[in-house]
Amino acid sequence: MDSAAGDAQPREFIDTDLRGARFVRSSLAGSVMRSVDIAGADIDAPWLLDGESRLLINGVDVAPLVEAELNRRMPGREARRAVDPEGLREAWAAVERTWKATLERVEGMPEGSVDVSVAGEWTFAQTLRHLVMAIDTWLGTAVLERADAYHPIGQPNDEYEMDGGDMSVFSMTDPTYAEVLEVRADRVTQVRDFLANVTVEQLAQQRPNPWSPDYPETILSCLHTILEEEWEHHRFAVRDLDVIETRQV
Repeated sequence: MDSAAGDAQPREFIDTDLRGARFVRSSLAGSVMRSVDIAGADIDAPWLLDGESRLLINGVDVAPLVEAELNRRMPGREARRAVDPEGLREAWAAVERTWKATLERVEGMPEGSVDVSVAGEWTFAQTLRHLVMAIDTWLGTAVLERADAYHPIGQPNDEYEMDGGDMSVFSMTDPTYAEVLEVRADRVTQVRDFLANVTVEQLAQQRPNPWSPDYPETILSCLHTILEEEWEHHRFAVRDLDVIETRQV
């Protein structure tokens, strides 16, 4: 039972069975769990190391351990917070190598695998489409200040619509995988070409945040967002590809 009966947002659960519960886009920040059974729990927290975030399990902050293990599994990920042009170029080269290997893996999977959703998550094709949108947002719109940056193949997230974004921009509801790959390759090239000539002075230039124009960003922080998007969505994609392959065995 919870101690806040009648409360629309109960804050305490005692002797409560939450086995099989699924929390999506929910905040459990600051939650305290005592004498809980978390066997088989699957937690995905992309912002685990943001700010002063910590994740204590039996008194041990496991956030740095998770970060180190992700970097070990994904060579080049540790460079995503590079602060100079050469470091950023190396960081992007690592992103390209990683995605190239994954695209080759997908080519060897049964036809239709790219359109399979696991537990309601985006398909592999939709993930690539979202990364098109992410680059259009943070490079095309924010950094290059283009009014026509968005490609209609892009896959917006729920936050875009909730923030009042123009959904009519994204009109390609059912593109072919070949079309997705073509646009994705173009956006990857756009980032590479921009980084090829970016200077330290340019990295420090300010730009409005594309979601909150009153909040200032720098070109460097916009590029960091692109890199974070690439690595996090690659992690999601590979996680689901593993499930899809298991089902096909």
